[in-house]
This record gives sequence, C-alpha cells and structure tokens, in this order.
Amino acid sequence: MSLNRRQIIAGASLTTWALAQNSTSPIASAQAQSAPAFQQAPSFYRYKIGDATITAIHDGYGETNLENFVRNAPLEDVRKIAEQEFFPKDKVRITFTQVVIESGGKITLVDTGNGDSGAPTAGRFMANFKAAGFDPAKVDRVVISHFHGDHINGLRLKSGTAQFPNAEIVVPEPEWAFWMDDGKMAQAPEGMKGAFNNVRRVFAPIAKDLKFYKSGDEVAPNLIAQAAFGHTPGHMTFVLSSASQSLMLVSDITNHPGLFVRKPDWAVMFDMDAEMARQSRRRVLDMLATERMQVAFYHAPFPATGHILKDGDGFRLQPVQWS
Repeated sequence: MSLNRRQIIAGASLTTWALAQNSTSPIASAQAQSAPAFQQAPSFYRYKIGDATITAIHDGYGETNLENFVRNAPLEDVRKIAEQEFFPKDKVRITFTQVVIESGGKITLVDTGNGDSGAPTAGRFMANFKAAGFDPAKVDRVVISHFHGDHINGLRLKSGTAQFPNAEIVVPEPEWAFWMDDGKMAQAPEGMKGAFNNVRRVFAPIAKDLKFYKSGDEVAPNLIAQAAFGHTPGHMTFVLSSASQSLMLVSDITNHPGLFVRKPDWAVMFDMDAEMARQSRRRVLDMLATERMQVAFYHAPFPATGHILKDGDGFRLQPVQWS
C-alpha cells in the first residue's frame, strides 16, 4: 500500500495518543495536570479459546476531545451517540488492552502498550502483566500489529532497556516499509515526524534481529495474520484457532466500539487512509457477525472481548459474561 501526500497529511493528527506517545503530547500534558486520585486492583482477565489460554492485560487509558475525533460526521451527531454511550462530556476515553496467548507451549504477547511514556493514566501493562503471574523474560514472541506508539512503546523503555529480552519480535513487512522509509519521513508533515522518530527509537537497536510477516502468515502457534490496512499502511488483525474455536484480535479496527462499531462508516482522526480503513472495518465487523466469532479489541472497555451483532446499518458489541 502506498500513501499519497494528502493521506500522509491526514495522518498528522496522529500526534495524539496513537502516535509517538511521549510526555510532550497534548493528551499526556493535560493528564499530567490531573493524575488519578486512586488506583484499581491489578487488571487482568483470563479466558479460553479451545486449548489456548488468553489473558487480557489492561494498560490504562487516555482521553482526547470529542470535537474533531470523528472526521466525517457532524459534531452534534457524534455527541448524541457519545451521550447514549455515557461518555464523559465532550471527551472520549480510549482504553488499551494487550493480549497474552498461551498456546502450543509458547507465550505470545500481541502488542506492548504505552511503556513509560509518562502519561499518568496509562503505562500499567507491566505491573498488571507481572500481577497475572507472567515473567517478561519468559515471553517467547512479541507480535506487533502496527507501529503506533501505544502499541510499540512497551517494547523499549525511554532508557533504552528492552522489556522482553528473550522474545522474538515479529513485525508486519508493509508497516516496516512505510515507517522506515527516509523519503516518506522527509515528506511527512512536522506533526508526524515524532511518529517516524519513535519507530526508529524502538526498533533501530534490534533491526537485524526482527522477524517480518505478511498477511496470511502464521505469526505464532495457531495465530494467523490478516491484513486490515487503512488505519496505518500495514495494520494487521489476527485470528487464533484452537479446538474448533476462534478468536479475532482486531487491533485498531475501531478506537472505541461505542462509536465505530455502531457507526462503522465514521472516520476516526487516527486513520491514515480513512476510506481504506472504513472498508477494512466493514469487512471485519461483517465477518465477525456472520461467523459469530469471538473478538478481542485493543481499544474497548476492559476486558475488551465479546461478540459482534448486526444492528441496522451498523453493528453492536455484546460483551462476554465475566466468568
């Protein structure tokens, strides 16, 4: 997939949560002024898909303004849906949930969260990961869906320390081709330069050891990558199959199901190619509803798993019953 300059400029809005995720970002700066007054208990949730054990790990949340969050719908329409979803007034809260898969005697982590980006309401993954009984030194493989900061910053701390020293790191070929292209970086708006630099910060020290995958590849035991381009040039989803059951990890098909599952044709500010992202979203949601496959979201209220049902011109998320 190649992006024209118009699409690259559209991606300049990625300087919020989904981008470089550092303490100078607008959301991080705002949150730093109002740190939470209390802490929850460790947040992890286990469930089974066939013979595989899935552990959802909560990494916290970020907030951004509702205004301009949806690019192609009137603000009053967005506010109406947001009110029905009980959103904070004029805000949208974006949660982060990573998935650990124990299958075939291997431990696979899909995406790594915000790391030590400095935002007070996020970066909880490692504490919750350890509370769930995992040792980062024993992770066999880390699979990355795409290169936005909230998915890759947990690989490497700001000090340069690798969080998963013994894991094989597996990344999508088309994503690497885009973000590591010096020409595309030079042409990108200033607002996107931080994202390119962040990708290099995270991956440059381990570039020679990375493993690359493409759509259709088995990236971990029983876990198949599926292209869902648009959100970024190489954005991937994954299907886990085990003992006649399946789970689809949809990565950033939606930034909040309350908006973009209900209104799949709406375009979130983070989508770099809005039309391609819309097509991917429609295709994935329709498949999930038709096949009644369980879904795991990256951005959904914890534990971020359930089923998709058709609902008029859109869809709705039916969360699984906590067990």
